[in-house]
Amino acid sequence: MKSTIYTFLFLLLCIACKNNQTKIQEESTANKTEIKQPIYKFGYNLDDYIHIQDTIERGESFGVILDRHHLWNPEIYKISNTIKDSFDVRRIRAGKPYTVLAKKDSTEKAQVFIYQHDKIHFTVVDFRDSIFVKKVEKEVKTVVKETSGVITSSLSQSLDKKGAHPSLANELSEIYAWTIDFFRLQKNDSFKVIYEQKYIDDTIPAGIGRIKAAYFKHAKRPFYAFEFVADSVHMIPEYFDDNAQHLRRAFLKAPLKFSRISSRFNLRRKIALYGRVKPHLGTDFAAPVGTPIMSTANGKVIESRKRGGNGNYVKVRHNATYSTQYLHMKRRKVNVGDYVKQGDVIGWVGMTGNTSGPHVCYRFWKNGRQVDPLKQKLPEAEEIPAKIKPKYLTFITPIKEQLDAIN
Repeated sequence: MKSTIYTFLFLLLCIACKNNQTKIQEESTANKTEIKQPIYKFGYNLDDYIHIQDTIERGESFGVILDRHHLWNPEIYKISNTIKDSFDVRRIRAGKPYTVLAKKDSTEKAQVFIYQHDKIHFTVVDFRDSIFVKKVEKEVKTVVKETSGVITSSLSQSLDKKGAHPSLANELSEIYAWTIDFFRLQKNDSFKVIYEQKYIDDTIPAGIGRIKAAYFKHAKRPFYAFEFVADSVHMIPEYFDDNAQHLRRAFLKAPLKFSRISSRFNLRRKIALYGRVKPHLGTDFAAPVGTPIMSTANGKVIESRKRGGNGNYVKVRHNATYSTQYLHMKRRKVNVGDYVKQGDVIGWVGMTGNTSGPHVCYRFWKNGRQVDPLKQKLPEAEEIPAKIKPKYLTFITPIKEQLDAIN
């Protein structure tokens, strides 16, 4: 009798264990099902495709890439021709990331091509059934940040040490292009900046937005810059100082964004190329061949030619008083009669004419005579209109306090 009871209890225990094991397996399966979620990118379920990510190599084209992913030339031509008005496949560039979504079968044939212009902007070319293009922008989060530093070598190096985005140095140089000579920054010059930092996916830096305000202490002098919309018609934000003076001047300090002065204006300089004393009537900015050369002010092109020791050069007449000239270009971009705006690219740095290295010789004419541009007191832009000035000074008060409080 006892044997029968023990056997019965043993069987019940076995059944309970089995049921419990089955329950654990079912819960585990359910958990796995809950954990595994489909991954979507640009509206496509990546589980439905072979997902290939790569970078365009030098010499690769749209056709080469699609050919590698099993499309025939007639198909590639049809795709390229259909989308040419929305996306010119000839303009894809080496170094840019791309994604191919291909069939999950033996053909592994490409179905979708995704080109990444930058961290935010993408172009999606879909040729599964019909051919179409869509532009995609990732959601961007903007955070206002502060940074500051002391110049030890250059502005870009000082910002890099602070972990700031590389483009911040470029933006600051443009804001202060009319008031600070960035080729002559001094050791222990200092800066403070309030700016917008862009992020995608909340954590990935994606460049900077607007610079809200900045402060530079250069040669022991303070230089403030505040973003403000003074023009209620065009609503274009510009930068003014703490006295409501416009930071923009009639002329840029230099025709290149980043470079170094390799030779200054000197009426008694000895030119190595000639072996004798000969006035140097320009300011030489050394830079790699191909660096864009900008017009330092608005004006009309009065000369664009190649001649003798000047090599390829452009001369711009800005008004009855001022003209500028840009020598030794690799190539000229403008023709006589063209109207150019301040900052427009008019050519590229080269070594044409009498020159021992790549640079642009920048010549500055005042009343028909060549003068040193770095020693000229250049005209300023107008200050904020009197009726708007009180509003501006009220607007910048808390921002200036914030700037001043940054260590």
